[in-house]
Amino acid sequence: MLLEDKSAVIYGGGGSIGGAVARAFAREGARVFLAGRTPATLDAVAGDIRAAGGAAETAQVDALDERAVDEHADAVAAQAGGLDISFNLITHPHTHGVPMAEMAAGDYLAPVETAVRTMFLTTRAAARHMIPQGSGVILVFGGSGDPMRDYHLGGTQVAFEAQESMRRQLGAELGRHGVRTVTLRTGGVPESLPQEFEGRDAIVEAMEQSTLLGRAATLEDVGNAAALAASDRARTMTAATVNVSCGALVD
Repeated sequence: MLLEDKSAVIYGGGGSIGGAVARAFAREGARVFLAGRTPATLDAVAGDIRAAGGAAETAQVDALDERAVDEHADAVAAQAGGLDISFNLITHPHTHGVPMAEMAAGDYLAPVETAVRTMFLTTRAAARHMIPQGSGVILVFGGSGDPMRDYHLGGTQVAFEAQESMRRQLGAELGRHGVRTVTLRTGGVPESLPQEFEGRDAIVEAMEQSTLLGRAATLEDVGNAAALAASDRARTMTAATVNVSCGALVD
């Protein structure tokens, strides 16, 4: 198994992407610690993992709350004997479909402020445990990409770009301590869009048509790629991105 005896914290572990990653990590032998604000969704994912023979624990944690994040990371490290993997997959607020020239400043800045704050808090908490042990992996989701004509994304892409800048800085600072930083870029995961999402069918079609493989990444694809990136088989990868976009994003 790729992640045997590893401990992994997943913020937003009750969400569609967080849940997929958690299941993949647990299948590969990791002890998974699911953190989020909604106990019911966390418990559902943990139940799936346990039913499949994996190990999962849950905790109600607001990943924007400094004290809550630090205390949870400390508790995980104490319980598991270390903290090996940290992956922040919480949802960022967003306002789409409105041109920048017509947006309120608060709506534009909301995803940027959330992304930067939560990534800073969770990666700092992880780094404080990974540095002394001389190892660890911090994963980031999203990555950079080109804006699309006539599709108004508000501050979402700026938030992803900010995370990429933070990931590069973390890679430079933490590499000497044996800690790796890797971003997963997908170009969009149709399964993560709620069925009731306005314009869902058109968005999914656009995602699929933009790929070189003629299909978009699935939740299982993302989980598998994350497990590989977090494993020792990817030990040479840091300050890098893993492109799982099916060719929607060309390197």
